[in-house]
Order: sequence, then structure tokens, then C-alpha cells
Amino acid sequence: MYLELKEIRKAFGSGDSHAEVLRGITCGVEKGEICVLLGPSGSGKSTLLNIIGGIETADSGSLSIGGETIVGKKEKQLLRYRRKHLGYVFQSYNLIPNLTVKENIEVGAYLSENPLPLEDLLHTLGLWEHRDKIPNQLSGGQQQRTSIGRAIIKNPDLLLCDEPTGALDYNTSKEILKLIEDVNQKFGNTVLLVTHNDAIRQMAHQVITLRDGQIRHNTRNSQRISAMDLDW
Repeated sequence: MYLELKEIRKAFGSGDSHAEVLRGITCGVEKGEICVLLGPSGSGKSTLLNIIGGIETADSGSLSIGGETIVGKKEKQLLRYRRKHLGYVFQSYNLIPNLTVKENIEVGAYLSENPLPLEDLLHTLGLWEHRDKIPNQLSGGQQQRTSIGRAIIKNPDLLLCDEPTGALDYNTSKEILKLIEDVNQKFGNTVLLVTHNDAIRQMAHQVITLRDGQIRHNTRNSQRISAMDLDW
């Protein structure tokens, strides 16, 4: 198992405001697969993704990626872990407004020892013709493609996607999901995709459903549906 979590717990606040967000999460994800973390708002899925991404720390439990233990690392070690292994795609694009598409993607390349070829990636992303535009000249879908490019050019082992289609319309959402699917097939990255959209589960190899900080279902799709064939 490439990604392994055992009894991950996380709480916020104290006294009357104390809230358990994750209540003993134990699961695993195979290398090179797409895993959807599914659940309603407040189920703990984004907190779990942030712990896997080294953005937040677990109160207890263990987490390992490719045999490397993550929980308990110091901040300098976590920084090295994030730079070496992870790519992030968020609902908000977080692009640098005065840099072009090409330059925004190159920012990710500077964080990698083995970046993917930029020109090839621009073609894969469908951004070649837009490479010299700045973010305010792009549609929402093009901006999200750019943010995916910035994450992918690092050639990360693990691509973390937190509601990547949350701010997009139906057709653009499907295009972005298809791009994530293509990236997984072409580059072999392991993908964790957080969503509250039940239809998206059908494109995944594995679906982990969370509710109230616990795993309610952990299933595999025997027959996956292509992202472009999803309907909701």
C-alpha cells in the first residue's frame, strides 16, 4: 500500500468549543490510482487531505507514504516532504496575477529536482495558445488548468485536489476532471480528490466516504466511468 493511515485523530478548540474533526481514520491508497474522498461539508475530508499534505498535523495516529513516516516530522522535514512528493490543486486558483500562464507553471518547476518538460505539459493542459496570457485574461477553467499545471510540473508522487471543480460550471468541471484523469494516466501520479459531488466517485479507482470524522464506506469501483461521461 503506497499511502497508509492508521488511527488518525484531529480535534480543534477547547472547552465548550472542542470539536473532534477526525475520529480514528484508518485506510490505504494504492500507488498510481485515483482515490475520491467523498462527504458533506464538515465531514473531515479537507482536514484529512491537509494532514496527508503536511499542512496540518494530526493529534495522534500514523501516516506513511511510500514507506516514509510523516506524522511527527519537524517543520523543516515537512517542507522537504511537501517539495519532494506533493502537488496541490485547490478550489481557489492562487495564481500570481502579474505572471503569465507559462511563468505561473514554471514556479512549480523551481520546487522540483526532476520537473516535467514545460512545452509538453502546456500542450497536455490545452494551454499552449494561452501561455503568454496573465490570469485575468483567462476563463475560470483555464485558470484551474494553470494551477493544475503548476502542481503537475513538479512530477509529484501524490496530487492532492481539494474541491478542484467547486467554483466551475458543469461543462468546465467535467473538462477539469478529464484533465486530472489524463494526468493520472499519462504521468502515473497517485491522486486524492476531495469532493461532495457523489457523481465524481464513479471516475475513481477507490472511494472513501466520510461522515462526522469517520469512514463510513471504503469501496473500489469494479467499473469506472470516464470523467467526460459523468452526469449530475
